[in-house]
Amino acid sequence: MKALEYQRRIVLPDRRVAVCGDVHGNAGWLRILAKALTALAPDVTTLLQLGDWWMQPEEVDDAFAASNIKQIYVTLGNHEPWDEVSPLLDAYPTAAVRVSDITWLLPRPGRLRIGDRAVLSLGGASSVDKAWRQPGVSWWPDEEISEEHVAAAIASGPADLMLTHEGPARTPVRAVRETLRTNPMGFPDDALAASATSRARVAEAWDAARPELLLHGHMHVAGGGATEDGRRVGSLGREGQEGHLGFLDMSSLTLRTPSLKAIRAAAGV
Repeated sequence: MKALEYQRRIVLPDRRVAVCGDVHGNAGWLRILAKALTALAPDVTTLLQLGDWWMQPEEVDDAFAASNIKQIYVTLGNHEPWDEVSPLLDAYPTAAVRVSDITWLLPRPGRLRIGDRAVLSLGGASSVDKAWRQPGVSWWPDEEISEEHVAAAIASGPADLMLTHEGPARTPVRAVRETLRTNPMGFPDDALAASATSRARVAEAWDAARPELLLHGHMHVAGGGATEDGRRVGSLGREGQEGHLGFLDMSSLTLRTPSLKAIRAAAGV
């Protein structure tokens, strides 16, 4: 993965953006998404992606070549090719790195200004399935959200919108709480403990920045909820699931999620 360019200050005029959850390198789904975005929201030119991206740059540019999407900003997840990504991020730790004509990987933490809204991105997560992955091939320690990432996120100040891959501890999203409670995949205890630590680090930054809205992926379930103090959290589904795609109004920070049926119909599949 070759860096094309670095961008330290990201200021976008968009009144509305698209947001999507995990993609996992699924080029077929990305082509569906590109067609659906153009049909459902021709005014939207920016896509915010919430991690587990792992897309080949040429596949991204090809998929979106006929679309209205001009830039994709990726909040990195745990399932990324960190052996390629980390050297790019380390070169300029506070800058987004452009890895295709339209794809930018956000630093950890990353800051954007979209419309009148301050946006904080904090990528990374703990892989609960790492026991079944091969170190250096399909899993890398660089996925972890470090204490240094959290400290830098807190030092960067408050935000209106927070983008993460890992969800926060004490999530108000019922569907996420239920997944954590039942552990349907049977992940081992040590992996669950590492995941809890990772969520606690997200929550530390979330509590400090106090955004009106936090959006995340990772859990492969869609849902939303609000804390007692009114902060909202949204979990987006993975590719091919309900709640994978949303359209975010940057003025009101309201998220509208078209149904999977509507996405497929708009893409003509």
